[in-house]
Amino acid sequence: MFPHRFRSLFLLFLMCASFSITAGNLITIRNGQFQRDGRPYYYIGTNLWYAPILASEGQGGNLPRLRAELDQLKSIGVENLRILVGADRGSNQVRWVQPVLQSKPGQLNDTLLRGLDRLLYELETREMTAVLYLTNSWDWSGGFGFYLREVGLGDSPSAEGDGWNNYVRYAAQFANNRAAQQLYFQFIQSILTRRNTITHRLYKDEPSIFAWQLCNEPRPFSDDEATVEGFYRWTTEAAHLIKTLDPNHLISLGSEGVIGCNINEELYQRVHAHPDIDYLTLHIWPINWRWSSADRLYQSLPNVYVRSEEYIEQHVRLAHRLGKPMVIEEFGYARDHNFRGPGGSTKARDSFYAFIFSKVCQAAADGRHPLMGCNFWGWGGQGRPASTTTRPGDQVWQMGDDYLCDPPHEPQGWYSVYDADASTLNTIRQATKALSTK
Repeated sequence: MFPHRFRSLFLLFLMCASFSITAGNLITIRNGQFQRDGRPYYYIGTNLWYAPILASEGQGGNLPRLRAELDQLKSIGVENLRILVGADRGSNQVRWVQPVLQSKPGQLNDTLLRGLDRLLYELETREMTAVLYLTNSWDWSGGFGFYLREVGLGDSPSAEGDGWNNYVRYAAQFANNRAAQQLYFQFIQSILTRRNTITHRLYKDEPSIFAWQLCNEPRPFSDDEATVEGFYRWTTEAAHLIKTLDPNHLISLGSEGVIGCNINEELYQRVHAHPDIDYLTLHIWPINWRWSSADRLYQSLPNVYVRSEEYIEQHVRLAHRLGKPMVIEEFGYARDHNFRGPGGSTKARDSFYAFIFSKVCQAAADGRHPLMGCNFWGWGGQGRPASTTTRPGDQVWQMGDDYLCDPPHEPQGWYSVYDADASTLNTIRQATKALSTK
């Protein structure tokens, strides 16, 4: 036992040491650019939404796999991961992520929370960072539908096939449902005030957190004026709450871009102009958005490049206008012939990835360009889809299957990058190496 005076000095030393760790490594923004250690910070990252599940000791946990995945990503220069804080209990009408972090409002799975703690620690030891999104507009992880159900609006209908319009009408109610939003705000309060059980820091002081994100692909889901206004109010209130609880980390919306704002440039600019939103985001999905034909992936690339270039430049113009950096935080392309298992050709995907990577490298060479990062979708690593082995006719995920980056309702392996995809890994490695020399 330390004498009292020495114990006090020791505690003061620990506080100072913790401050020096966080203050020097947190990502900040200066003159419209990300900064780290006083220098512009550019990156090529990935999406790995299921990482906290792998880091946990409970159902779905696989810490050896997580560590191997992080080591491999680090080895190819990928140091930024976009991650789901945790899933909510989903609708009985859809396929959703399990295990869930939030089964009922305020009832959080402590095993998964400790998994998130562990993940932040594992990232810190590798000098990697995470963008953490706090909910989802889509039903595969509960999200808007969870909060709406919990205030009495019933189960979320499936967005698949003919159910799309039903889902849109349902999800649009979140924009003006104050009771549902209050449950979401309470969840934010629980997460952002948490103390990490491994590092013993409050989350607001964790150096491995790059940014908090309001939601994955938030949309108003309607162009009705009252809904749009409610959507705007919700984004500003959520961002302000996060900034109040954690003034140290960056905040972003998690938006797909103008497409996620009713294809309304004015709305996208308005929500990103708020002072608590630190940077702009956009997503690019050529197959989903029909810029590419699913059966002519390589032949469609010239059109994909033109449409992607136009979409990027639209947001570059808005970023310049707002004086904020921007990130292409989701972009994906299927492997050739829509083959889902490892070992297939990825010629079209590699070409599309190289195109997006080149935009970040060109921006870094320019030095004044607002585009500062990208996250490909997504990392499947050591995971393999059961549908290509034990269940040949079943394309979707079920509990006990490996986690891939494809959400549980989608064909597993569709957009995932495996640890054995040599040509894709080489494309990523070349890009990160080129970016490090800028």
